[in-house]
Amino acid sequence: MTDTVAFERSHHILIEAPASAVFDYVTNPRSWPEWIAVSHEVDSADRPLAAGETFREKWFSREEIELHWLVLQADRPTRWVAQTGAGFIGPIIVQYDFEAAGNGTKYTRTVRNPSRPKAPTEAMIARIDAEAASALANIKANVEKRVRA
Repeated sequence: MTDTVAFERSHHILIEAPASAVFDYVTNPRSWPEWIAVSHEVDSADRPLAAGETFREKWFSREEIELHWLVLQADRPTRWVAQTGAGFIGPIIVQYDFEAAGNGTKYTRTVRNPSRPKAPTEAMIARIDAEAASALANIKANVEKRVRA
């Protein structure tokens, strides 16, 4: 048996929109290429997905990777959890939490790798944080624009 490392990283942002609007946007995987830089193709229904539903996503970072996702939990508008796997880092679990905050929503995106083959380097963590900051800024801009329209 090989040793693995658990890794978790959370990022959050305040969005001036109701939790239901944020939830509906980010839990529709077809929106992901709009806010995740490496996500460039998603095969799924064009709506928020429910527990038990599956979808396919293509990433392109250094090479193209196809991910097959399963939605584990969908509690509108408070939490959504999905899981996939990638050979190079093992299982990937994303959890989206939505909490009322002032006139809007505190949106928290947590990514877990419960059994990575090895720990990420400091450079990898810095890249993860930068990509998350960009993704969250994109979500904020896109959701707030939709709510104002």
